[in-house]
Amino acid sequence: MSAVFLGVRHHSPACARLVERTVGELRPAQVLIEGPAEMNGRLDELLLGHELPVAVFSHYRDEERAATSWAPLCDYSPEWVALRAGRAAGAEVRFIDLPAWHPAFAERTNRYADAEARYAEATERLCRHFAVDSSDALWDRLFEVEPAEGLTERLDAYFALVRGDAEADAGDRARETYMAAWVRAAVDAAGDRPVLVVTGGFHQPALRALAGSGEPGGSGDDWERGEDGWPRVPAPPDGAMAGSFLVPYSFRQLDAFAGYQSGMPSPGYYQRVWEAGPEAAADGLLRVVVERLRARKFPVSTADLIAARSLAQGLTALRGHPRPARIDVLDGLAGALITDDLDRPLPWTGRDTMTAGAHPAVVEMVAACGGDRTGRLHPGTPAPPLVHDVAAQLAGLALDGGPEATYRLDLTDAAGLERSRTLHRLRVLGIPGHVRTAGPAHGVDPVFTERWEARSVAGREAALVEAGAYGATLAEAAAVALTERTRAGSAEADHLAGALFDAVLCGTDGLSDQLLGELATRVRELPMPGPLGEVLATALGLWRHDRVFGMARGPLLGTVIDGSTERLLWLLEGARGSSGVDLPRLRAVVAVRDAVLHAPELLSLARETAAGIAWRIAGDPEAPIDLRGAAFGLRRSLGQVPGAAGDPAEAVRTVARAGTDALGDWLAGLFALARDEVTGAVGSDDGEGAESLIDVLDGLVCALPDDEFLSGLPALRQAFAFFPPRERDRIAGRLLERRGVRGSSRSLLRTTADPLLIARARALEESVSRLLDRYELEATP
Repeated sequence: MSAVFLGVRHHSPACARLVERTVGELRPAQVLIEGPAEMNGRLDELLLGHELPVAVFSHYRDEERAATSWAPLCDYSPEWVALRAGRAAGAEVRFIDLPAWHPAFAERTNRYADAEARYAEATERLCRHFAVDSSDALWDRLFEVEPAEGLTERLDAYFALVRGDAEADAGDRARETYMAAWVRAAVDAAGDRPVLVVTGGFHQPALRALAGSGEPGGSGDDWERGEDGWPRVPAPPDGAMAGSFLVPYSFRQLDAFAGYQSGMPSPGYYQRVWEAGPEAAADGLLRVVVERLRARKFPVSTADLIAARSLAQGLTALRGHPRPARIDVLDGLAGALITDDLDRPLPWTGRDTMTAGAHPAVVEMVAACGGDRTGRLHPGTPAPPLVHDVAAQLAGLALDGGPEATYRLDLTDAAGLERSRTLHRLRVLGIPGHVRTAGPAHGVDPVFTERWEARSVAGREAALVEAGAYGATLAEAAAVALTERTRAGSAEADHLAGALFDAVLCGTDGLSDQLLGELATRVRELPMPGPLGEVLATALGLWRHDRVFGMARGPLLGTVIDGSTERLLWLLEGARGSSGVDLPRLRAVVAVRDAVLHAPELLSLARETAAGIAWRIAGDPEAPIDLRGAAFGLRRSLGQVPGAAGDPAEAVRTVARAGTDALGDWLAGLFALARDEVTGAVGSDDGEGAESLIDVLDGLVCALPDDEFLSGLPALRQAFAFFPPRERDRIAGRLLERRGVRGSSRSLLRTTADPLLIARARALEESVSRLLDRYELEATP
């Protein structure tokens, strides 16, 4: 006997019924199913008695690539029905597709993702011919609402047409040659009994041709048979970690309107079609939508329900459907319940995901079609080691309370810190069940307690199994997840800062060299000095002062500090720009200064090298003027460069020649790094001939014409804003002393109005005086 090929659409009730009927009529010796061949030794796990939907979750990780994928199954998935009905009929059942880790599945997270993008042209022609809006409506029209008679022939014709216009990619060709090898082996083993092959319809024409031709291998692969006569299942490369486990799935994850792009949309609706048929599903959808709208206080009368039912029946007849299709019911509901103008197409006319602002009736229709079912695994289902490790840790730390439990953790206490780290590791892995409602927001936030609340654990079981792909223990899994997050994230400082702080919160126990390397690499890729300076300042503060998280003097922060300092000096030396003060950039220079002064043992560059770079920036006429001032201050903070003059007073006089605005910006940079240069005595590099810089500035400012003073006053005020009140008081006292005036310095620091407003008033008075002089209208003395 030869093989019988059934091409199906994944998650189609009509195809599922066809598979069930064919198995009963054919009584095959072998049932071959598109599915991961590495699960063949564990098919009994699938039949333990789970509540569907469930999925086979597969993961793979090596030094170059990490991948995860899901093969979901629900009650009306043809693959599930083939497995269940085949076993019941006494057939040998096998999955025949490549393992999910195989490069043929690169960039694919869903094994059952249909190849619709490649046969879009054919389906568009069919949609125009049958006057429907979408491929989903086309499928309903041709298969779901039509009688079962002749379904096999219609499916064959449909898939032959769409495959005829599509070019399979290298991944699909590799999969098809492998599946064809299984078909040939099954035919050999079955003797005179039939073999049933159930695969996605896109693959059916190619499989029929390949299995009949006897072509071995393909795409460079040699699918040789093992000692048992079946094709060998490819093994992962040496050093790679791969595995597959069953996880609970949900209708929401299956729903195209929530982003799922394989098989049928509206899984709740098609579950009712599978259980009771299209007529009962249509009646049920009308009733559920009305109930949901009334629960939301949306006015729906009995007349509206009658109108929706009548419209749906009329559309069914008008479109020539022998039974109501999903779009007939949805369009009938929309016509009866929506009287407002809509600013977007109805989502079922395509596969658009729901967005904010959708009409409430549309929202409830889509939700009713989607359903809220969540699968549940049988208690005897094997789970990865992480699941058991997490359960043991939560029990040992008394964190396994009920859904209403709250935890207040003292981070200065060793036990509280350990409980905090465990909860943060779960958070980093995306495991639901606990939410932090209070705690430190960043590494130097002076908050030493956290508050956590236990929440609903919906989805927790699946999330734990999926997180098992990262490692066997919670600490290891969190470290690997942070490593991948750091590697895959964009080169943005806030992303890196978040990953760094999460690593701090999770503790250093599970940190790997790979994570340290990724963080060091990422900080060397950040493009802007301001945000990178924030990362450096936070890391340096934790490295120097942390007494809560145990990160002081730790390797994680040392790696970030070294990479950030080197990258910042490179970015600062290449900076170009116009006038103005860039405060984040100035804070970045401050962070560099602190790193060189307080953590020299971490840096791969010498203090003299940093001082030399600062001196080059300070003398670069193309560098931003505020950065030149900051570099001048940085150079003096780090030490002298032999043979270079560095008299601040002379530098101020030189900059002042470029204008008062430039002087204010330069001073802002200087004051951000070296305020003591103003309040102390400065002069030549050897300290002799000392002259107070405040004296120099006072002389320069007093010599300014009024218009230049007014023009440069905002920049000067911004520069002196770097001084705290006590230091401003000292400067004011120095100015009074220079003028021989006795009294409180506060008289210069406090006015009855905004100084800028006073300056503008004075300018206005002078303008009026000049106008009076022009017309000889001098005011009486």
